[in-house]
Amino acid sequence: MNETHRLLHPALPALAGLLSLAVGIGIGRFAYTPILPYMSAGLELTKSEAGLIASANYLGYLLGALGAAWRAVPGDARVWLLGALAVSGLSTGAMTFTTSLGAFLLLRFVGGAAGALVMVLASSLVMDRLAAAGREGWAAVMYAGVGTGIAISSLAVPAAASGGGDWQSPWFFCGVLCLALSIPVAALLPKPRASAPAAPDAGAGKGDNGLSRLIIAYGLVGLGYVITATFVSDMVRADSVLQPAEHLVWLCVGLTAAPSVALWGWAGRRWGNERAFAVGCLIEAVGVALSVLGGGIWLILLAAGLLGGTFVGLTAIGLIEARHRSTGDPRRNLALMTAAWGLGQMVGPTLAGVLFDGLGSYLVPSLLAAAALAVAAALAASLSWRTRNA
Repeated sequence: MNETHRLLHPALPALAGLLSLAVGIGIGRFAYTPILPYMSAGLELTKSEAGLIASANYLGYLLGALGAAWRAVPGDARVWLLGALAVSGLSTGAMTFTTSLGAFLLLRFVGGAAGALVMVLASSLVMDRLAAAGREGWAAVMYAGVGTGIAISSLAVPAAASGGGDWQSPWFFCGVLCLALSIPVAALLPKPRASAPAAPDAGAGKGDNGLSRLIIAYGLVGLGYVITATFVSDMVRADSVLQPAEHLVWLCVGLTAAPSVALWGWAGRRWGNERAFAVGCLIEAVGVALSVLGGGIWLILLAAGLLGGTFVGLTAIGLIEARHRSTGDPRRNLALMTAAWGLGQMVGPTLAGVLFDGLGSYLVPSLLAAAALAVAAALAASLSWRTRNA
């Protein structure tokens, strides 16, 4: 019995992390992607407006992460996590009840800030639990929550939509799903036992451990993935050849994202996190480029698979590597990583929307995103070289 308990115990916080990231990131953030075509049809949104709504969410994510970086949340971090999950669900469902662009921006901003807190707090709480149990490999389960939430939203949105212009029902249904999936987190992640105060954080960039370069690379990945992740469903609906794949493309992203964390975790252990991160960036760059180069349904599904199969894995191994490079309490560095990612993904949708309205295509912004991923790969590769030659 004791052995069984020892083996099962790490699964409990890992499952809590999975549900948390499914709610705060997979659904709370990314449900916008499959809902966007319905909103565009029902509200006649311009691409600039659609990009602005996405960027409002990412601005909230950025500021939420910066807040977590510069000031530790007071009181019990677990309570803050549960509160952030509730806010994520409520702000998602509340999108149903307005048609005002200003209200959309506010609600998505609030949801983004809640999502950042979920990412930082869930990563910190769960990874601390797993490290204490000597089971850091279970982190793959937690970060699979992003892909799980994406897959859930890809099925929930068309199921909830009663017609081509019904965008309210999917938002409400996704909000209810977020709240329902948040309930088990409280039981799966019980209040931690009192422990000694954590050692002071050395901060990003102290010494010559490459954290600053890793943070920059992480921000470039945030820019590199987000244009495709925001607009791919809209791209597919706008192309008569690709329309039959509209509901499949986002499902493909989710189904490839969920197991990708385990794959990239294995690659990180085998090659080193820095080298695995560089390879993942290059593969993702190919997927982003393929999404706008044409070639039919199978090519867009391949692009979706390459995106899903990399961006969540890059999120995970980037945060794990930042934790390894931290001295003392890693929460500030985890938050700085999350903030860098948030800055990159805040810029991407607005840039893409403005360029689309000016050029009539996602080609240029998507190729710029692929170039950002290539630069991130080079930075990560330089970290790998520095590590081997230290």
